[in-house]
Order: sequence, then C-alpha cells, then structure tokens
Amino acid sequence: MTASTMDDDLLGYVRDAFGWREDPVLTPGPRGALGQIWRLDVGPRRFALKEIFDEPPSEALIEAELAFAGRAVAAGIRLPASHPDRDGRYLVTTPGGTWLRLYDWVELHAVDATVPSTPVALGTLLARLHRCAPVSAEEPGGGPPHPWYDRVPGPPEWAEVAGSGAVWAAWLADRLATLPELCAAVAPADPAELIGCHRDLHPENVLADPTGALVVVDWDNLGPATPGRELAQLSFDWFGHGSTVDLDAVRAMREAYVRAGGPGRITGPADFTMLLACRLNFLLVQARVALDPRAEPRHRAWAEREIDEGLRLLPTPRQLRDVLALT
Repeated sequence: MTASTMDDDLLGYVRDAFGWREDPVLTPGPRGALGQIWRLDVGPRRFALKEIFDEPPSEALIEAELAFAGRAVAAGIRLPASHPDRDGRYLVTTPGGTWLRLYDWVELHAVDATVPSTPVALGTLLARLHRCAPVSAEEPGGGPPHPWYDRVPGPPEWAEVAGSGAVWAAWLADRLATLPELCAAVAPADPAELIGCHRDLHPENVLADPTGALVVVDWDNLGPATPGRELAQLSFDWFGHGSTVDLDAVRAMREAYVRAGGPGRITGPADFTMLLACRLNFLLVQARVALDPRAEPRHRAWAEREIDEGLRLLPTPRQLRDVLALT
C-alpha cells in the first residue's frame, strides 16, 4: 500500500472479513506515527480503517481499551466505536502481514487552541477521563509502566543520530546541551498514584465533531500514569508554542480540571517526566527512521517533518518553571 492507494485484493479481503456485500470505496485520511487512516464507504455506512505500521497492539491492550472506552462513554466522553470482524476479532491480520482495525467514521476537525473556551473544554474532558479511569499500576497484559513514559534517552543513544550529518543534526546537538538541566527531575512515578490514562492526548487525538463536541481518538498508548503527569503533558501539548507557553490558557485548563473533580495536581518538577520522556523518546525514534535507508520513503519524509516540529516544541527549563509556578 502507498499513502493514497490500497491493493484491490486487500480491499476484497477487508470486505470478506467484515461480511460486507458491497465493495468498499476507499479515501485516504490522516496518518500518525503508528498508522494510516482510510475512510471506507460501504453503501450508506462509513468506517475508519486503521492500517497499523510496525507492531500491532496486543490482545491485552485491545481488551483494556474496550473496557476503558465503555467507562469513558458512560462518563459522557465521545469516541469512535471499535468494530470486530465476523469472527469477533478487533485486530485483523491480512495475508500480506499488515494489521487493520475498524472504527466508526466521525467527521472531525482540529480544535482551535486559541479560542477561550478550549482550555475549559480540555480541562473538563481530562477530569472526566481521570475520574472514570481504573486504578492501574501495570501495563495492559502485565509489567511495570513502560520506560517510554519515565526514562529519557542517554548520551550514547543521542550520539548515534546527533553526529549523522543530517540537516537537522546540528540543531539537535544544540538542544541536547540543555537536556541535563531539563531532565534533572525525571523519575518513575509512585505506583500508588497510577491510574489508566490515554497518555497521548495531543491536538491530533482530541478533535471536534460538527457540533463542536470534543472526540478522543487513538487509544493505542493506553496505560498507567499519574493524573498530574498527564495534566502537565497537556499543558505543553496544547499551549506550548515553541518559544512561548500560553500561561493564561494553562491556568484556565487547570482550573476547569479542578472544578470538574480532576484528581491530578502539578506539584513539582518530576510531574513533567511523562512530557519530557515522551517527546525525547519520540524524537529519537524519528531521527532513527529518517536515517534508516531501509525505511519506506513516506515514513522517512514524515519523520523529517516530525523532527523539525519536535525540536521547535521541546520545552525549555524556564518554561517548565513558569508552568510549575502557576500551582
């Protein structure tokens, strides 16, 4: 498959797997780090088909996602429903070795973070998610929280990409000089404070439907985190703009979160652990993809764009202090 086409044989396989009589009509949709979305029109119905890059989600993760989705819907949170195939499988393995998942198609558009109502809506949404979340100190399927969320790459890992000679390598090396101060307080969370969290609520995963209601998509990173760390992550994912952070918006989001009964608080530098670990681990992965001659051109091109954005949006120690001072 390419970014704009899907093999006819694969479309036929999808049709048979889900028991459709009509041939689906395919339209490419958005893509993210882990997958490409395709809109499928099947007669009068519309679905979102996710083509999964790299490793597929485990059965345990899908089971945890479906359980959390049920809690979230009961709490008034909107999200696209997931659909099984004719055999009850929520993850379909194709003959070519790719993985597919099927969801309802919902017409969505980006949320304008500069609108005054957005911080309030986000804070309320996050509070609802945290209030309905189960206590969870383990990853779905068992094991401690994944180090992606509480460990930042070390100097040896950065050395392999910072000295590559790529156009972005010098900029990366310059930003790496700030990492010791930036990441000094990074540490694992207290297991007693962990609950199930989405862990990826950036603006591409919280969208608006035609009525303006927020809709949460892409639950592939579901797992344990502390509420305060996810609150800190949203502060920068939504209101950090490179050289500036909209502190008024961050304050408004937090106040709405507290009013809605959200349990998390940002009380110290360690609460920025998930924010920093996710951003730096993601940046390293994209740098490796961009330098990998075996990677597909579409993935390398996407990685180059993500590196540029990731370097521009990496917070500074001063910005962390400014956000922490709001508490």
